[in-house]
Amino acid sequence: MRKPFLSFFFLVAFFCARAQDTAILFRPDTLVPPPDIPLRIINLNPYFTLHVDSTLSYQLQINKNPDNYFWFLKNAPVGLKIGKDNGLITFRADKAYFLSGKLRYDVPYKVMAGVQNLNDPKERVDTSFSVVFFNTDIVPSKLKPTVYGNIWVEEGEPVSFRIMCETGSFPIESILMTSSLPIKDYSVVQKCGDEFNWTPDYDVAKESDTGKAKNILLSFIGTTKMGFKDTATVRIIVRDALNYPVAVEEFQQAAKNVDRYVLQLKFTFLQLDQKLRKTKGARTTFDLTSASTSLTGTILSTSSDQGSQRTGKILPSVGLALVPIKEAAVPTKAVDQNQASQIRSNIKRLEYMRQENQLVGKKDPDILRKTAKLKDELKQVQMQLIDVPIELTNDLSEEELNRYFNSPKVNKKYRLKG
Repeated sequence: MRKPFLSFFFLVAFFCARAQDTAILFRPDTLVPPPDIPLRIINLNPYFTLHVDSTLSYQLQINKNPDNYFWFLKNAPVGLKIGKDNGLITFRADKAYFLSGKLRYDVPYKVMAGVQNLNDPKERVDTSFSVVFFNTDIVPSKLKPTVYGNIWVEEGEPVSFRIMCETGSFPIESILMTSSLPIKDYSVVQKCGDEFNWTPDYDVAKESDTGKAKNILLSFIGTTKMGFKDTATVRIIVRDALNYPVAVEEFQQAAKNVDRYVLQLKFTFLQLDQKLRKTKGARTTFDLTSASTSLTGTILSTSSDQGSQRTGKILPSVGLALVPIKEAAVPTKAVDQNQASQIRSNIKRLEYMRQENQLVGKKDPDILRKTAKLKDELKQVQMQLIDVPIELTNDLSEEELNRYFNSPKVNKKYRLKG
């Protein structure tokens, strides 16, 4: 019994001695320090949601001693701050920020945050988080047209105005337009700030309408992303007006008819005047021949020669005989003379009326009266000259006809004599 006990005792004593040696070998002052761990923020919240008039206070922490580090923010919304020494984020969501437009509801603001070692600039961490503000007090957004009350326009007159928005809690994202009557060729309003343009046609208002005017009610319906709606109405009163493009075409056609008829009259006058000139030339020849024959007979009758005296007695009779021959061969064209004078006076009349009834400005208010005046004057002249054969063919240009018609000889021949 003593041997096994002694063996066990020596064994225990040996292991105790080894344990003491091991404890001495691994003393605390001889331990190797662990390697440096990277800097990081251990409690970052990536998303903050704040109610208006609420307060935010959030302490950021790092995995190292914060005494040697400083904090900073980038792109921070107005009022959001961070303690540079302790990393405490603070914010007071005052309603004044939102009423002034410096902050907006339901808009995520991305903020850059960072922490850096004061002794080692390379030891730095950059991260980000988002802040969103909301409000349970809903302020409705409204549509605001740039016109107020009723808009009075005439047919063919353009209408133009803008649809603006007064932004509330939720901005208006789309606009739909409806009309009490079908309209066409107008600019579509789809968002805030778009311009409405429309020019009423000349068939919108009828003479049978009350006051010869048509009421058109335009409704603009704005919708937010939350489904809230606002409606703005604009009343356009379209009055019946002259279809000016058609009236201009009618005036131009009337003026064209007058100008064409004046050219026909000028060519007819040219033909008549040339006939009158030929007749006058032939009658003048007969008159000169008759006078020269009578004068020759008078001279020969005083001659001493008997034969010459007999001839001188005969020649005056010959001169007198030429007078009925002249009237028979080349009679006086009094009718042609009267027609030429009448045509010339009517040409002057039409030219004067054409000049007096010209259009003034882009929209002459007297265009209907002037058109009617030209038509009436043309009709009266045509009735006065109904018996005058109008020459429809013309081998001369308008410039040549005007040069002949206004020549000094013609003016002298047909001028009025007092």
